[in-house]
Amino acid sequence: MHILRTSQHPDINDLTGAILHRKAARGIILDGSNILLMYTERYHDYSLPGGGIDEGEALEEGLVRELEEETGARNIRDIEPLGIYEEYRPWHKPEHAVMHMLSYCYFCTIDTELGEPRFEDYEIANGMQVVWINIHEAIEHNKAIIANSDKKGLSVERETWLLEKVADIRRL
Repeated sequence: MHILRTSQHPDINDLTGAILHRKAARGIILDGSNILLMYTERYHDYSLPGGGIDEGEALEEGLVRELEEETGARNIRDIEPLGIYEEYRPWHKPEHAVMHMLSYCYFCTIDTELGEPRFEDYEIANGMQVVWINIHEAIEHNKAIIANSDKKGLSVERETWLLEKVADIRRL
């Protein structure tokens, strides 16, 4: 899979120290111009469903696990790679100053009916919700958060860029 984009958070000036490396898989599930996303109340933004890949777990296995957990998706199939979004961002724990994240992004299909998500405690605390939304509405909403919110999370720029890329590739 190829790198779509590499971004570095503006607060990072040095990549010579201890860096935490993390892999994640993110699902792109479309129904016409609607897309299945996660809305996070804490940050008021939309993001692709997915998350961290466990040690020794294959990327596509992690994708399926994360989609089932976060969205209740069933019968995840037709998995096609889009590419990797690479980023360097601050990490606020003493053992590392920087996190290097590789987000492996995949198009996939799921059954129409969703099961119950199995949110982790922090996802519940952040007010995460599964939503179908028009991709252009999600993009515009996230752009407004980037421009105007002091509550924005570190991932909103990545998510907005990926949503724009998907809309462009699929001509939505």
